[in-house]
Amino acid sequence: MLGVMLVFVGSVLFINGMGGLGKVEPKSMAVMNFLIGGLGVVITLIQLLRAETPADFFGIAAYLLFTFTYIYVAICIWLDLDMRAFGWYCFFVACTTVPYSLMSFQSGDVRFGVFWLIWGSMWFMFYLANVPKKDLGKFLPYSVITIGIGTCWIPGLMMLTDHW
Repeated sequence: MLGVMLVFVGSVLFINGMGGLGKVEPKSMAVMNFLIGGLGVVITLIQLLRAETPADFFGIAAYLLFTFTYIYVAICIWLDLDMRAFGWYCFFVACTTVPYSLMSFQSGDVRFGVFWLIWGSMWFMFYLANVPKKDLGKFLPYSVITIGIGTCWIPGLMMLTDHW
């Protein structure tokens, strides 16, 4: 299921990046965030029903970090809410990616060890943009697009085609 989720996470990051560049109307961007967040909820619930070990629950928490991000973005955009609380959530998630990265490296999964660090940097940029209101210009949306394609969409497709 990870491959499926990564393909769709790649799509929503692409769309969110395009939104950051002004190429997508915010409410239509919110719809995609609702859809991907909803998919994440369904996949996470399926995983939760199958979970037996602490490692299973560790993976479920990882899904939820992403899932809540998209649902949170969608609600904030749809209701025109202040994004500072979202920024603080992103700070929390950025910090949480460090142990996920370390656990990946310790288990020998270098790719995901690196991915977690990259994803953490993205969440940290969302914190910077929404809490201290740093102007990251076009760097943030282009980073989101690149991260979505390079660490989500392509690996997801590779997993689904048994080339991972």
